[in-house]
Amino acid sequence: MPLTTITALIWAPDWPDEMDKVAAAFTRLNPDIKVDVQFMIGNSVEENIRPKLASRKLPDLMSVNPNPYAAALAERGVLADVGHSAAWAKLLPSLKADWITQDGKRFGIAGGVAATVMYYNKTMFAKAGIERLPTNFSQFLDVCERLKKAGFTPIVWNGGFPNVLGNGPFSFGFANNVVPRTPDWKARIAAGTLNLSNAAGADIFAKIKLVAQRGYAQPGFMSTGYDEGINLFTEGKAAMAFQGTWAAGRMMHGQGFETGLFVPPWNDTNAAAVPVIGSETGFAVCETPNKEAAIRFLEFIMGQGFLIQQERRQNIAPFVQASGAPAGDPQIVAYLDAANRAPVTGSPYYSMLPANTIDMLHPLMQDVLFGKVTPQQAAHRLESSIRDEAKKNHR
Repeated sequence: MPLTTITALIWAPDWPDEMDKVAAAFTRLNPDIKVDVQFMIGNSVEENIRPKLASRKLPDLMSVNPNPYAAALAERGVLADVGHSAAWAKLLPSLKADWITQDGKRFGIAGGVAATVMYYNKTMFAKAGIERLPTNFSQFLDVCERLKKAGFTPIVWNGGFPNVLGNGPFSFGFANNVVPRTPDWKARIAAGTLNLSNAAGADIFAKIKLVAQRGYAQPGFMSTGYDEGINLFTEGKAAMAFQGTWAAGRMMHGQGFETGLFVPPWNDTNAAAVPVIGSETGFAVCETPNKEAAIRFLEFIMGQGFLIQQERRQNIAPFVQASGAPAGDPQIVAYLDAANRAPVTGSPYYSMLPANTIDMLHPLMQDVLFGKVTPQQAAHRLESSIRDEAKKNHR
């Protein structure tokens, strides 16, 4: 039997072993196809894809985000239309719009339903005498202060892996400061006309800095990476952590304490908190000679392979019917149900910003924390980047 080898370039910062198991299980059932799994590194999916495009060494399947960058790749003929696959047929209708280009090409499959939440250590909260969860940013700061006075590190800040800062405080700052006041914010990003050089824009970055400035983050937070941040929380060394539902399998199982969660209260005192919810980083098939084999692998990832992922991840399946996949932690399920009912929601930053802006944002947030850039300057640079990317796209 002739053997086809396909390459899969995967973003799996906290589940590489599971992805290897998925590939091995697929080959056992499909002995004519071998999967060469390669893992993305760095802070974003996009920074891994660009070198492959430049060198014309595209993988057959790769992780992508549901954003304008990936949609543009589909429109250029880099990504295949997966709309006729079994995986697309199972995808939740509420997620499909994230994965369709303006001309109707269906360019990927969501890896899950994504939300960033605030995980918290119930034991630490009780010992600090905190009986009510914070519902606005002022109350959140009060909670941090009480935790600090009780001898606890209030929150994990991932300065060494700004992807988490982007998914957490940046996305929630944007969701609460921009989305309710600018209903057409997505169109304005696309057109490059979103105004962020104002108090609301600066406040997105000011909140990130303020938490660190008040000593609420762990020592050495500027070097804290992805896994280290999760470990700090699950080992009981910090009371709270911004993290995604995609890491629920680890975050909900702390050592010797019960984990709870709540909507990050990045809202003003008299405003309702805006949750962030959308499609998790997913998978696309590239237009290569191995496209059909790659589609078979995609369908396995989102079928039997999804059960293998769930052993560690326990995220929320993106399917209409989960085909036996565990539903995930009940608290996570309840959180997402409530978020879906919210009158206003924001999007994860990786799904709304231009790719070059994402790459610019990562060191920009670090510079704000280092004090090299003011929140006002950061907001101006963010606005300028969005405007410049829109100009490039309209040339």
